[in-house]
Amino acid sequence: MEQSSEIVAGLDIGTTKVACIVGRKNEYGKIEILGMGKSESVGVNRGVVANIEKTVHAIRAAVDECESKSGVDIRNVNVGIAGQHIKSLQHRGIRTRNSLDNEIGQEDIDLLIEDMYKLVMLPGEEIIHVLPQEYIVDNEQGIKDPIGMSGMRLEANFHIITGQIAAAKNIYRCIDKAGLEVNQLILEPLASAEAVLSEEEKEAGVVLVDIGGGTTDIAMFQDGIIRHTAVIPFGGNAITEDIKEGCTIIKHQAELLKMKFGSALASESQENEIVSIPGLRGREPKEISVKNLAHIIQARMEEIIEHVYYEIKNSGFEKKLIAGIVLTGGGSQLKHISQLVEYVTGMDTRIGYPNEHLAKGNSEDITSPMYATGVGLTIKGFQYIAKEKTKKQSIATHSIKKGGKWFDNIMNKTKNWFEEDPDE
Repeated sequence: MEQSSEIVAGLDIGTTKVACIVGRKNEYGKIEILGMGKSESVGVNRGVVANIEKTVHAIRAAVDECESKSGVDIRNVNVGIAGQHIKSLQHRGIRTRNSLDNEIGQEDIDLLIEDMYKLVMLPGEEIIHVLPQEYIVDNEQGIKDPIGMSGMRLEANFHIITGQIAAAKNIYRCIDKAGLEVNQLILEPLASAEAVLSEEEKEAGVVLVDIGGGTTDIAMFQDGIIRHTAVIPFGGNAITEDIKEGCTIIKHQAELLKMKFGSALASESQENEIVSIPGLRGREPKEISVKNLAHIIQARMEEIIEHVYYEIKNSGFEKKLIAGIVLTGGGSQLKHISQLVEYVTGMDTRIGYPNEHLAKGNSEDITSPMYATGVGLTIKGFQYIAKEKTKKQSIATHSIKKGGKWFDNIMNKTKNWFEEDPDE
């Protein structure tokens, strides 16, 4: 098998960082990361672009670093979208076909999906994704792939994800100003799920919880189908703010304190453990108890988990999630976080690393949960390419068949004309 020449770039515009990851598929179908660049994100607030110029600058810095490390000239990127404005809804689409003779093809499914994009949304909102869940052919339910079947009435249940037009427009504007083009805009929890979840987990029923800086993203799968998505407007930055207020220190120190000494369970910390922080401009150093720090973190973390648990219960799939919860994103690196999640929700929990589809030999940086979204966007890019290829092939086959029939008709008519008795 030859190596794929296609190179795909994923751009994760987060609240704390902008990460650009470029990769290609090796001969075993795994993704080989060629380079990664990241920069501090200053123009994004809770997953939404708040300052165009600063965001453009951060995107450019991350892309430049990625280009110099990989030696690839990046022109097109797959970008993630998140934020409080993201909503999801369920809808059913119906299409009546003309004939039973022709089997159901990709064209029928594409037309069904296109119809969903025409749904009337609230002012200022647009549809970002239309995800087919299951199909119904002539009242036969629970069909996952109807291609090749016969039937007059094709129905499908769809999971539709909507977002604000302005938020999407601002992302496009930033990418455009950075001299790049958007291949596709992808909901971030869907990308993260692609990077860290296995097919078995999606089949069994699983909740992906991506704890970022500004938002916590949720994607729920069961029976291999996306069932629920949500974005909670809290993340790691809320914890940093609480530490800053609670310990009366500056933000930079609060962030370092959280990363080096933070724990999500106060009961796991020693009473007598003290951290000394240098004072500002000749002032006395500050002494902070690690147990107090853990209490501050646990309080905010419990609030975030309660929100997640509310979404799980709200979806109606609480009892069907055999694989439990998978935590990813920068916030999942907090010590004892999986124990706290298990304690609050009573569900099995593991930390998700984005190495599910990656080739061996990638640096440890890439396989950190922080880069789950970036890796997922790259994977989604390859899926998009494969889908486009399949579409082109099916169109080509369809037109050959049509052309073939037309040619056969002409030949038959000509043949009949020659065979006819001239006297008649």
